[in-house]
Amino acid sequence: MTEAGQQKDYLIRGTAYNGKVRVFAVRTTQLVDELRRRHGTYPTATAALGRTASAAAMMGAMLKGEEKLTIQVKGNGPLGQIVVDANAYGEVRGYVNNPDVHLPSNAQGKLDVAGAVGREGFIYMIKDLGLKEPYRGSTPIVSGELAEDFTYYFAKSEQTPSAVGLGVLVDTDGSVIEAGGFIIQLLPGLTDEEITKIENALGVLPTVTTLLNQGMDLDEMLRQIVDDVQIMDQMDIQFRCQCSRDRVETTLLSLGKSEIEQLIADDEQAEVICHFCNEPYQFNREELAALLERATK
Repeated sequence: MTEAGQQKDYLIRGTAYNGKVRVFAVRTTQLVDELRRRHGTYPTATAALGRTASAAAMMGAMLKGEEKLTIQVKGNGPLGQIVVDANAYGEVRGYVNNPDVHLPSNAQGKLDVAGAVGREGFIYMIKDLGLKEPYRGSTPIVSGELAEDFTYYFAKSEQTPSAVGLGVLVDTDGSVIEAGGFIIQLLPGLTDEEITKIENALGVLPTVTTLLNQGMDLDEMLRQIVDDVQIMDQMDIQFRCQCSRDRVETTLLSLGKSEIEQLIADDEQAEVICHFCNEPYQFNREELAALLERATK
């Protein structure tokens, strides 16, 4: 792994053009490599999951307090569904239905993320904002490359013109060399000249992973697009799953008395594996019997 890959994961956010542009940038190299390691993802699956995780980390930073979000990418490609959770504290977790997807390189010689995700389907956004019902939004997949798909989501579902860049660079041994992304959001008040200047900068910008692999810091990367960036704050990004043995016990209890009796009769044990972190939770006959007793009370 490169020296750049040893740097910690972090996110910055700020403004430009006197507050008329909102900017986010994130390095997620260690997070994405942790997801790869936990789920055994093949390179193309790693890239798709990693791009989604980077977008989720930045969208999580748009939340406040205990708010959280879930992104579901449901395309018609072999990956199946990508699911990523994030919150306002920089904690991210995620998985993909079929982690062993790896396709030949695309015409540009890069990982064929669009082929793995599929070019038809939807991105679903579920935000828990502490209200009675969560906010739900969805937009069609427009390319399957994911950065364009999130750009489309912001424009159509949140009515915020945005530019999204996402990238994952995978090594020959499957590990993650660099991962990260940026979101540039255009707010009311920008002149046509200012918008054109930003569009022109985006048009000649190297890929996110090229910039990160050159050792460029996140604020430097943003200044390639908008030169008067004012960084407001920075926070660490990390993998974190909310699963626990107590939560798994609650899930088993929710199955009901007859299901727990069936587990005891069939196998005399049970193993529950968390989708998000692949952590196994094992229950022997005595532990299942104790749960059965609780279920019958």
